[in-house]
Amino acid sequence: MTKLIIQIPCFNEEETLGITLQALPREVPGCDVVEWLVIDDGSVDRTAEVALAHGVDHVVRLSTNQGLAKAFMAGLDACLKAGADIIVNTDADNQYCADDIPALVFPILAHQAEMVIGARPIAEIEHFSPVKKALQQFGSWVVRLASDTDIPDAPSGFRALSREAALRVNVFNGYTYTLETIIQAGQQGIAIVSVPIRTNGYLRPSRLVKSIRSYIQRSIFTILRIFMTYKPLRSFLILGTVPFSIGVLLGIRWLLLYFGGSPRAHVPSLILAAIGILVGVQLWILGLVADLLAVNRKMLEDIQLRARRAEIEAARQESDPPVSGPLASLYPMHDNRSNR
Repeated sequence: MTKLIIQIPCFNEEETLGITLQALPREVPGCDVVEWLVIDDGSVDRTAEVALAHGVDHVVRLSTNQGLAKAFMAGLDACLKAGADIIVNTDADNQYCADDIPALVFPILAHQAEMVIGARPIAEIEHFSPVKKALQQFGSWVVRLASDTDIPDAPSGFRALSREAALRVNVFNGYTYTLETIIQAGQQGIAIVSVPIRTNGYLRPSRLVKSIRSYIQRSIFTILRIFMTYKPLRSFLILGTVPFSIGVLLGIRWLLLYFGGSPRAHVPSLILAAIGILVGVQLWILGLVADLLAVNRKMLEDIQLRARRAEIEAARQESDPPVSGPLASLYPMHDNRSNR
């Protein structure tokens, strides 16, 4: 049997969660079982009660607000322990059209991909300002370069993951998971594709993008961090080339002036040339060291993958509902299936 679990990270979504849940399907072609899971990320309103009232199968409760990225990872962990073969992630503000879930999971069912990203019609979304539309397109282009993938809408949270992809995903950034997971998929060789999706009407402002400036800064930091994690040698080679090139150019200028008979010694130029060359060489050496450390990271990822598989298989064999994630001691997972 193929089990699909649709997860929704929530933080104070009492007003919109019910609308989102009413649109979710209980049957998807190719899936024998469809369940719903809500991650209550430390909400102080009636988010969990609304979820249970609408027949949600599982509710994972975080004792305090941990942020979207940790809520997403807690949801993946809970879905895997609940026996999910495919996991669909959507937002609680009903931004994405739930009728497109079959199209989202089809590439996984057809063994064409392990991760599928829903591509919104950005140009047609009326409540997106021209600046936001341009930034969305530019950010997606940068992610495509960093990940070696062809995903036109990288910030989209409407996505499907196979069991294997969910096991291999790691999110280090506490801000968002959208960019990081795509870059990881590209660098780890996880098959990833994009499918066009539709969006619903505007219900509330985005809580993730509080300001364009803050979103740009955090996105750039995320992209650089992940790129340096998975491509350390290339990253430090690029960084080291800048001061090294400046130092070489200054050194050539000093040599031309010295052998050209200049009456001045031009000592500052010589010192700057030496500093630039030394800094560039040191960055290259750091790149070599980081590349060697990346071997250990890959080994640790393999160990972690084996440990997660064993842990999840053990949890699936237990009769009681499992507790989710590395913050398991902080929150329970409520199973609502017996009440439906």
